Amino acid sequence: MEEIGTVKSVQGPIATVVVPRKSVCDQCTSGTCHLADDGAKLEAINDVGAAVGQKVRVELRGFSYMGGSMIVYGLPALALIVGVVIGKELGPRFSGIDSDLLSAIVGFGAFGLSLVGVKIWASRAEKETKYQPVITEILD
Repeated sequence: MEEIGTVKSVQGPIATVVVPRKSVCDQCTSGTCHLADDGAKLEAINDVGAAVGQKVRVELRGFSYMGGSMIVYGLPALALIVGVVIGKELGPRFSGIDSDLLSAIVGFGAFGLSLVGVKIWASRAEKETKYQPVITEILD
């Protein structure tokens, strides 16, 4: 993903960039941008030394974005399915428990644990530069 925007502020190695708001911004769930009246504000790594008021090109690596999306959305779904299958297989071994009930309990338990794991991963990944927007070029 690549956007052109204007630098609004710089604090150390991080610059706040405002990019024009697009219609797709309303459906976005990445959490990278913060919507405002004048556009979408995002914090980007300022390796090129851009100053306030300059037009810049901001890039979010597509592979990192897709990989992160797969972890955030795919892992919990996979955990739910695997948990349901495991619960269904364990059901006949417990004589007093309905296998469908055990399947639901194990499936939702695995789903909940995966959400906790995703939250921990997301808090660590937030600090990695490969998951953050980067200013790649000054256009002025």
